[in-house]
Amino acid sequence: MNWSVPDFIIYLTGFCAQLLFSARLLVQWILSEKVKKVLTPELFWELSLAASFLMFAYGWMRDDFAIMLGQTLTYFIYIRNMQIQKTWKKLPLTVRFIVYTFPVAVIFYSFNNNQTDIIRLFKNKNIPPELIIWGSVAQVIFTLRFVYQWIISEHKNKSQLPEGFWILSLTGSFMILIYAVIRKDPVLFIGQIFGFIIYLRNIIIGNREKKR
Repeated sequence: MNWSVPDFIIYLTGFCAQLLFSARLLVQWILSEKVKKVLTPELFWELSLAASFLMFAYGWMRDDFAIMLGQTLTYFIYIRNMQIQKTWKKLPLTVRFIVYTFPVAVIFYSFNNNQTDIIRLFKNKNIPPELIIWGSVAQVIFTLRFVYQWIISEHKNKSQLPEGFWILSLTGSFMILIYAVIRKDPVLFIGQIFGFIIYLRNIIIGNREKKR
C-alpha cells in the first residue's frame, strides 16, 4: 500500500467513521449492561449519523459502491430515529441542512465532474464484479436491521433495538468481514470485528431479559 497524502486522508476518514460506530455500540452496551436490559440511548443515533456521514465519504473516496450503498440506505433512518427521540431539532439549522444535502451534493458532483463515476465504481479493477455483488448483498442485509428497527419503532412510536436487529447485525457483519478480508480493507475489518462481539452480547442480554 502506497501511503501517500491522499491515502492517509482516505483511511483517516474511514477509521474516524469506525471509531464513531464503535463508540455508539460501546455507549449502548455499557448502559444496557448497567440495567441488564437492551437500551437505545439518544447518543447512539447521533454517533451513528456522524459515522455514516464519514463512512459514505470514505466509500466514495475508495470507489467502493458496496460501502456507499450501505450508508445511503441507513443515513436517513438515523435521522428519523433522532426525530422520534426529539433530538433532531436540537441540532443547529446549518448542521441539519448540511446533513440533509450531503448525499445529494455527492451524487450531483459525481455526474458533473468531467469523469464517469459510474464506470469508476462498477468497473474498478481492484473490485471484481462478483465481489461487488457479495459486498452489496452484505450491506443490504446489514442495512435491513435498521429497516426492521425503523418499522418496529414507528409502530410503537418509540425508538428501540429489538432482538431481530442484533440477529441481522451478526449475519451482515459476518458477510462484511469476509468482504473486508478479500478487499484487504483494514477499516471495515477492524470495525466489524468489534461490532460482532457487541451484537452477540446484546442477543445474550436480550435472552436473559426475556427469561426474567
